[in-house]
Amino acid sequence: MDITKFVADNREAAFLVGDYSTYRTHLARRLRIVRKKVGRATAKNAKYAAKPPVTPEEVRQDVEFLHLLLLTSERAWAHAMAMKASHSEDNADKSITGSTRAHIISRLHKAARCAKEAVELLADQAASGATDTDVLEARAYAFALAGAGEFEKQAEGNKPGDASNDRWIPCLQNYSAARIIYHSLLKATKKDLFKEVLAGTTDPSIRYAAYQHRIPRTVGVPKVAKTFFPKDEAELVKSLEKIDGSAFEEAEATATTSEITWRSRTANIVDDAIGLALVAVETSSATLTESLTSLTTPKDRANAYDDVLIASQDAADATRRAIEELEKEGVEEGDARVQDLRVTSLAVNYDLIALRVGRYRVLIGGDDGLAFSANPPQKSRRVRKDGKELSEREEPTGRKLARLRERVALYDAILQSISVLTKDSVKELRGAARDAGFVSELDGQRAYFQALKCLNLSHAHAFLSAPKQALALCNRALSLASQAASSPRPASTSDIPKLIVSEQQAQTLKQNLENLTSHYRGLVALSQLSNSDPTPKGQLTNGAPVVERLNEYPSSGVVDVTNLVTWPPKLKPVPVKPMFLDVAWNYVEYPGRSNKAQEQAAEKRLAEESKVEEAKPAKKGWFSFGR
Repeated sequence: MDITKFVADNREAAFLVGDYSTYRTHLARRLRIVRKKVGRATAKNAKYAAKPPVTPEEVRQDVEFLHLLLLTSERAWAHAMAMKASHSEDNADKSITGSTRAHIISRLHKAARCAKEAVELLADQAASGATDTDVLEARAYAFALAGAGEFEKQAEGNKPGDASNDRWIPCLQNYSAARIIYHSLLKATKKDLFKEVLAGTTDPSIRYAAYQHRIPRTVGVPKVAKTFFPKDEAELVKSLEKIDGSAFEEAEATATTSEITWRSRTANIVDDAIGLALVAVETSSATLTESLTSLTTPKDRANAYDDVLIASQDAADATRRAIEELEKEGVEEGDARVQDLRVTSLAVNYDLIALRVGRYRVLIGGDDGLAFSANPPQKSRRVRKDGKELSEREEPTGRKLARLRERVALYDAILQSISVLTKDSVKELRGAARDAGFVSELDGQRAYFQALKCLNLSHAHAFLSAPKQALALCNRALSLASQAASSPRPASTSDIPKLIVSEQQAQTLKQNLENLTSHYRGLVALSQLSNSDPTPKGQLTNGAPVVERLNEYPSSGVVDVTNLVTWPPKLKPVPVKPMFLDVAWNYVEYPGRSNKAQEQAAEKRLAEESKVEEAKPAKKGWFSFGR
């Protein structure tokens, strides 16, 4: 039935072209169409009559009966949000009070009531045909709307002397139930839709309600949700444990990650959400290590990084949100919590960028693009008319340049990632900027990948017969490789490719560039000799190159080194054994040849006479009509 997808698609389609008022109008139009389709619409100019309630059997026959309740609930919710948005535009500095506030709460109450009716219909799974996932989605939707109603009751129109914190408990209970259900569905179905619902409305509402309930910000949203989850819902607990056995053990996982260490700096995990994200990163990293040993193609190995990259990005986002919350509270930079979050942010972002670079390196190849070998020749799919097979074709130059262009794009992405790490993360933590060793390591890693980029660009110029440009790029790459080989190395190593460059890789790159530079230098020298002015004609005794005059001893005793070989090679005839033609056969009379020649002449004459006889008589008269 896809209840969450149905609601999310309707909201997204309406918000692309308008606001809550537009969404409400769209829902009213859609609701009228559904009522006509299921036969529950009031005829034109007819008196309104109450319709019987929807039954589970009707939902089983046609899912439009369920959509009837969902659209009614969404229309009431959109009406409440439209009134709230209209008030915020007109009176942004005033709270919503009086009849407007009562009307908003009334609409939200109606939305929650319709959603609860949908839950009661789907609860009878035998009659409605709903699955366990459908029931859980309906319950999560109902809890979210009930939480929104309780949120509006407490967020607006409170008296200054109201110091009671327990008034936020109903809101926390409803949103906590919705949060745990959506998180369990996310783990069971792997759909990003549930993640968007959590990040868009549920988690921010829980965070605000927990703050109003005087819960410290160091307590993460998952732990708050587990604490305020309604445990009296035994059937709901059983359904959640059925699809996710660790649904209520999530908050206990943070005990394994209470500190984080990065370059001799140890920081406390001040937020449970960060600890959960770090645990997910460790689990995904272990899975990635096992996957890389079995996968062979670069594309498959790169795709294996997706899970650990998502987990690392979640950890970085959780750290950023924790820092922003402390800044909103006005906490000073020298506070221990802020310093711990700064170190955690740098460590998490460094690991995230290192994983991205590792993925790029896997796409480039096992040797980081040091060697560039042509693809094996391919046979043509076409077949010759005579049935013979066509010869294998080598990889064309255009395709080689296209592959080099893809490599250069990956090197640019790596260099951009390192620059982002240097500009953003180091500035956030001033101690890292004063860490000369860390900055030197980053400079060496940047020089290593810059050298590889110049090396592949030199390959491209070599394919285009431009040895001077190739030599210049190769010389630049050699200087960068020397810098990378002499820079310090981090002490830690990793089983999976990341940002770290080993000393052996740097030395291998430097040695290969030295050999390649000498090769291009020789090509440039040969091209300069071939394009230089020849020796004056008065000093030449023979224009042939020296390699063709090895049997001659130079009279002056000096060999002309500017004319050793013909460069570039030219196409010229090569002397081979001559071919003798018996030309005398056409002129010398050999025995037996004369009779045969006479017979052929007689036959030729008879053929000509017969052609003359067969010729038609010429027509007479004007224009061949006769007279």
